[in-house]
Amino acid sequence: MKKSMWKRALALGLTVLMTVTALPITTAHAASGLTADEIDEVLKDTAKYLYQTVEEAQVGSIGGEWAVIGLARSGYDVPDEWFEAYYDNLEEYTIKKEGVLHKKKYTDYSRVILALSAIGGDPSDVAGYDLMEPLGDFDKTIWQGINGPIWALIALDSRDYDVPVNEAAAVQATRDAYIAEILRRQLYDGGFSLSGGKTEATKNESADADITGMALQALAKYRSREDVKAAIDKALTCLSKMQASDGGFSSYNTSNVESVVQVIVALNELGIPLDDPRFVKNGNGLVDNMLSYYVKGNGFVHTLDGEGGADLMSTEQAFYGLVSIQRAMEGENTLYDMTDAKARIRMAGKTETDAPQGLAGKHEAVKIQPVIAVKTFSDVKDHENQKAIEALASRNIISGKGEDKFDPNATMTRAEFAAIVVNSLGLELQTTDQFMDVPQNKWFAGFVGAANAYGIVSGRSENTFDPNGTITKQEAAAMVVNAAKLCGLDTEMTAAEAQNILSQFPDYTKSAAWARTFLGFCYDQDILSQDDMTMEPTKAVKRCEIAEMLYRMMDRAKLL
Repeated sequence: MKKSMWKRALALGLTVLMTVTALPITTAHAASGLTADEIDEVLKDTAKYLYQTVEEAQVGSIGGEWAVIGLARSGYDVPDEWFEAYYDNLEEYTIKKEGVLHKKKYTDYSRVILALSAIGGDPSDVAGYDLMEPLGDFDKTIWQGINGPIWALIALDSRDYDVPVNEAAAVQATRDAYIAEILRRQLYDGGFSLSGGKTEATKNESADADITGMALQALAKYRSREDVKAAIDKALTCLSKMQASDGGFSSYNTSNVESVVQVIVALNELGIPLDDPRFVKNGNGLVDNMLSYYVKGNGFVHTLDGEGGADLMSTEQAFYGLVSIQRAMEGENTLYDMTDAKARIRMAGKTETDAPQGLAGKHEAVKIQPVIAVKTFSDVKDHENQKAIEALASRNIISGKGEDKFDPNATMTRAEFAAIVVNSLGLELQTTDQFMDVPQNKWFAGFVGAANAYGIVSGRSENTFDPNGTITKQEAAAMVVNAAKLCGLDTEMTAAEAQNILSQFPDYTKSAAWARTFLGFCYDQDILSQDDMTMEPTKAVKRCEIAEMLYRMMDRAKLL
């Protein structure tokens, strides 16, 4: 049976169908209760076939990113040169397209971001183009249907990327907006379809297994939210009802391997065992069904009648399904949680051990602070500033209060701030006799001396520093901007420019006149978030807020 055009649209931007020589079908494999060794045997055989068939991965949904993702996440022995060849092709393609991978189908960007995440690439800088930025445009991302927000979320969450700011967007995207769009499209039967749910008239459409599986993959990370959990439960019930007696799934009335793969990956992303009773029919499970499409030595076929022989798209999807299964069995990160991915490429002459270099204009005294050891705290789990706190703590820039506590909501003293800003820039400690309240025998003396010498922090008066005083938001802004200038950032801003930015806040007049250009710069550069309803310029800032400000500044200064 020939595949429908709709089915090919699911492959994230498919434009060209690659032809594969027909191969004979062998007997269906797989019994229930496969061991890890048996899964590993099939995985290695399919990986070998895929690696030999895709001699050089290109930019595309077949013979491209899905092969890269599967092989990178599988642990199969693939030379780094193979991944580097893909990256070279991606750079060439991106330059040719002037950074516009597709004007309509933004899933092309999501697919490439996932591939780069899997091999340690930087999607914000491919031949000088930022391939993350398009996902900051909500309207354009959802233009092609529910595929857009689904894959945008999966891509953004693969390495916990910040949602990129897209200044050209009519509506700036957020994670919450993408989640809401997916939930809005849920059908009355609990599932999802490519076009259903968009209007009241289409909500009565029947769910599609592929799209429902993909939607669950995107929502998996947010299952602790009550609205998301409710949607997931309904979708799982829908999928269970859709499952056939042979353990498989159909799309457009055609049983096929891709559909069961998407359900397998969804359950693994959700942490649900594949032998969950809801997904075993007449003794037939999901893995049994998927492996019935397997042809030893020749990948996977699309349908059991084997028309057309082995199929590369089917093989690529089945292969990353196998990888998802293997990773679940071995207790590793899920397929799309790529925070454990290793660098497989060298970008722009860099090696994977090269440290960031900072901006060209940074002061020679500023030094890059490498990660010493990954550090976290029990009281910052799921905190909105967790990423910033952990990034600074892992570089010994900021410390906790006690062995396992950070105390994120506590205020910070001026002496503590002097210490972390000096640590963040790697400045040498300096003695000072300028301040009467900074004795040389105090732990903070060298930090205050350095921060003052480099113009980051001044005293409360000519000869007092007030080391135990707390820091207000406007004071923190001034200090961070002074540090940013040392790092090579252009911090110049006129009073008029600052007022234009700050006037959106009803309490901006409460800020001191001297502080407004500093605050304006911080809001303009997203060091402080313009999503806040008020400024509260004179309120003492919290430890978590200062960590976030420094983290964002260092990121813009290319110190991370």
